[in-house]
Amino acid sequence: MFKKPVEAKSLQRLSGTDKKKLRRITKERFPQASDADIDAILPPKAEITVAKYPNRVHVYGVEGGFPTLFDIDGRGTEIFPTVYTLWKVPELLPAFLLKGGEVSRYVIGGADLMFPGISVPPEGLPPFLAGQPWAVKVPGNPAPIAVGTTTMSSAEAFKAGLRGKALRITHCYHDSLWESVEGHFVPNAGFLEDIVVEDPALSLVSQYSDTSGDASSSLHDGEAVEKGEPDSDTHTERHVNTSQDVDVSNETSEEVVAADMSGLRVSHNAPAEEPNNEKEPQTLSSEVDILLDTCLLQALHTSVKDKDLPMPGSTLWSNHILPCRPPGITLDIKKSSHKKLSKWLQSKSSAGLISAKEDKYKKEVMLLAINRAHADYMSFKPEKRVVETADQRHDCAVGEGRQAKQQLELAEIYKPATHVNPIFTSLGFDTGKYYSASEASDVVFSYVEKENLVKQTDKAMVVLDAALCDALFKGTIKKGSTYPTEIHKKDLGATFLNRMQVHHRVSRGNEVAVRKGAIRPIQIMTERRQGNKKVTRVSGLESFLMDADSLASELQRKFACSTSVAELPGKKGQHEVLVQGGVMDDLAKHLVDQYGIPKRYIEVLDKTRK
Repeated sequence: MFKKPVEAKSLQRLSGTDKKKLRRITKERFPQASDADIDAILPPKAEITVAKYPNRVHVYGVEGGFPTLFDIDGRGTEIFPTVYTLWKVPELLPAFLLKGGEVSRYVIGGADLMFPGISVPPEGLPPFLAGQPWAVKVPGNPAPIAVGTTTMSSAEAFKAGLRGKALRITHCYHDSLWESVEGHFVPNAGFLEDIVVEDPALSLVSQYSDTSGDASSSLHDGEAVEKGEPDSDTHTERHVNTSQDVDVSNETSEEVVAADMSGLRVSHNAPAEEPNNEKEPQTLSSEVDILLDTCLLQALHTSVKDKDLPMPGSTLWSNHILPCRPPGITLDIKKSSHKKLSKWLQSKSSAGLISAKEDKYKKEVMLLAINRAHADYMSFKPEKRVVETADQRHDCAVGEGRQAKQQLELAEIYKPATHVNPIFTSLGFDTGKYYSASEASDVVFSYVEKENLVKQTDKAMVVLDAALCDALFKGTIKKGSTYPTEIHKKDLGATFLNRMQVHHRVSRGNEVAVRKGAIRPIQIMTERRQGNKKVTRVSGLESFLMDADSLASELQRKFACSTSVAELPGKKGQHEVLVQGGVMDDLAKHLVDQYGIPKRYIEVLDKTRK
């Protein structure tokens, strides 16, 4: 978004009312921020300016200071903090931790963040939804280097094996927004005393006045370079002029920037913690080894299926082994005798329990097969306990939100079509029943297992017999072309679903409706009427079991304006609500908060903008 320099078309101060509105929107956008954090971002007594750009981006900042927030569409719905703000309040956003400085070079260069570049903690990634703002950090440094939006939810990410794009970067260190600040200064000492570049030879320290709102120096004017030389238990520091040693101008290469940013560190003036004389009990590596083996056997018995193979080692660890650990127990591979996940899996492969091999392209150990006739597997008795997966945690969180939003539930379901009916019939499944995506995938994989269609020389491929080939490709292959003889496991489920009839189920309280086709979104449109007056139209309410008359009465009270209901021409039984005034954004927020309509099912169009 800020890859190329763009001139702002206007710069103006915010009025008192607009400042209060901006503070309220910021608090709603970042609910985890405290009042002190909001005051640090938008000081109550400071003048706040807004710079408006031709691409509709609004950049807010303290007058005479650095930019603090930017709004992608200028409507207040997609507000993000700048890296300056994240240096000021590092915990304002949840953050993905990069695997190393090599990845940060690409992020700072303007590339989006991919899942393989994220360092996954032993306890797994926290749950998240698509479209949420997240920051990016480098190892050993609490100061974020970039901010963006998630492209998928944690449930979707785990289903994809933590592959693909994780974060769409909107702003990062050293882009044009960062460059727009004169002198490229970093935040002052009130919240960031030292920015340390942990290079073996250099450390940058930029200090600023605690009392002045403006920076007393910049990285180009009087910055200090300190060379730390270890001396037994202490470190001595000396300061020299950085103009001879360090250059952080625009000509700085991406490699140097990546190396610099990989060591950014926030140091706080907190007193050093006194050593605790009480010795904490340490878990022996042998005990961790036993716990690892137990969790692996539990996962192989309960959740890891042969149809899911081959499986990346990281997916096996986060989706299957970690959920099988006993409640309240932390499982850390580094505390075992193996130290690394790859070495542990290879040791199990040498013992004959599993078959694992390192993928030279992905640089990751892959689980290829399970020896279910192994003595350890046969002698192990799995515990009967509920394993909480990431999907279940996500569904639980969503369910709690829906309970507060009038119990709206949406589900995409599938009905067997003519082509796939023989597959369902051969397994004894009802062809007139509706199936979820996972249930339909289980059906086709059950057929593959029943007919023994897995290719013996390549476990990732499925050989197509006549019935399965017709179910997947009959009618889609051009005349004269040959039908495929095999298909990859990862493509089998999606191809099978595409051959079924798509339906959706909507339920609100005791009312349930099943309709053919995908879910149609609610459309909100603002347009001008005669006399230069605005009117907002809302249609598509019936898809979510909403009553147009009830909503019209509710909006009349909420917005203190006149409303009316009219039937859509040529669409019997479908109505639209007309609201006097341009309340498009507020109306969309009301549908999300009060009726539980997901944002992805709301389309907005402002015809009043030129």
